[in-house]
Amino acid sequence: MATRHPQRGSRRSTRQGRPASTPRHLPGNLRPGATGGTRERQDPRAPRPRFTQRMAVLVLVVAVLVVSYASSMRAFLDQRSHIAELRDQISASEREISGLEREKRRWADDAYVEAQARERFGWVMPGETSYQVIDRDGKPLERTDELTDPDSVEEEVTDAWWDKVWGSVETADHPERVETPPSQLETPEQRAESGS
Repeated sequence: MATRHPQRGSRRSTRQGRPASTPRHLPGNLRPGATGGTRERQDPRAPRPRFTQRMAVLVLVVAVLVVSYASSMRAFLDQRSHIAELRDQISASEREISGLEREKRRWADDAYVEAQARERFGWVMPGETSYQVIDRDGKPLERTDELTDPDSVEEEVTDAWWDKVWGSVETADHPERVETPPSQLETPEQRAESGS
């Protein structure tokens, strides 16, 4: 019997003991039957590690993001508070500027200048008489001094005139006894001796 040799280019032919059904485009470690360098399948019932390398990298990335976000958020809040303070300063400066402009317009009025000269320096126009209020101690009252409001002073409640009259009648009917001390009392002998 004649043995047939496989023809060249035949798909059924094998080289160096390789089966014909193995695809050539797969690397050697992924071909069926290859054991070197392949991953063994884990048992699905076996406990998987809780903290893997991927988890560590993910936690590290999240921590970096949180820290950078927190620092930028703090800078944002600081800038907002600084902006609010600057706006308050600007509004206060604008109020002050408007008050100064109003004061400047007042000083442009001759009547206001005359009133200020009278009030601050006590100046009067020719032919006028100036009066000055003097305090109890003889010193003139300053511009800052103020007289008290009559409504704020408590009124003294005085007795009626008939109560005073009746009180004097009672006092005349029943005079108070004044006791003299024994040292001032003199006996008749002492009076006779002092008289002679």
